[in-house]
Amino acid sequence: MSVRELVVLGTASQVPTRHRNHNGYLLRWDGEGILFDPGEGTQRQMLRAGVAAHDLNRICVTHFHGDHSLGLAGVIQRINLDRVPHEITAHYPKSGQRFFDRLRYATAYRETVEITQAPVSADGVLGGSASYTLEARKLSHPVESYGYRLVEPDGRRMLPDRLAAHGIKGPDVGRIQREGTVGDVTLADVSEVRRGQRFAFVMDTRLCDGVYALADGCDMLVIESTFLDEDTHLAVEHGHLTAGQAATVARDAGVRHLVLTHFSQRYTEPDEFERQARAAGFEGELTVAHDLLRVPVPKRR
Repeated sequence: MSVRELVVLGTASQVPTRHRNHNGYLLRWDGEGILFDPGEGTQRQMLRAGVAAHDLNRICVTHFHGDHSLGLAGVIQRINLDRVPHEITAHYPKSGQRFFDRLRYATAYRETVEITQAPVSADGVLGGSASYTLEARKLSHPVESYGYRLVEPDGRRMLPDRLAAHGIKGPDVGRIQREGTVGDVTLADVSEVRRGQRFAFVMDTRLCDGVYALADGCDMLVIESTFLDEDTHLAVEHGHLTAGQAATVARDAGVRHLVLTHFSQRYTEPDEFERQARAAGFEGELTVAHDLLRVPVPKRR
């Protein structure tokens, strides 16, 4: 049975707090696991959340500030210690290659696993599998930063009333799905497009075209909301978003489930992030993330 869920490993920005670990997010997508922005302490948070190194297939780093990447050293060494039997691909800004190399070889250890380095240098498709395509878009931050987006291919939804009207039943239902026709009846006659799911991960950035491109039509958008709206000037200065800005993006992009995260340590009341997001007009499902939370990706429409 396929599972699609977000496992939140950490939600703090810049520095961890007593209640929030540095960033870290695992997306379970069918049989694959994609680890986003492993900050310091991610390996321990994985243990607490029941996430094993064997669960990982890709690592996606948005940028090389410490709260988004210092956990790479421990995670990579754990992957090798546990002898993960499959290839793992790492995506990160190409301009930060020296930082990735330093973190990958921060200390001595025995390499037992193939980790494919696939740095990102421009917007576009990075790869994927039968169940998704992974894309990247450049964001606006003091250091080069990219957001990531998964897009499931569109499928077909069979329509029982049309099947019955055309006399398609039993083994012929499977046949028309495989072959596209049964006699004079085509697949289009008895089905409709089933839109694939979309997931986006947007971290440190100001408002920019990349944010909107990543969020467009997403079933789930995981997005930073470092500041509250009264501190918009700080968000602009440091290359971040406020809760209201993130929610406005989600509202305009038609997002179904908005997950706010990456909170400044200056704030202690998470309810205010939700209040400001609702005040911005977002009416979909809304989660203010906390560490070790599990959030299911919304079911297909």
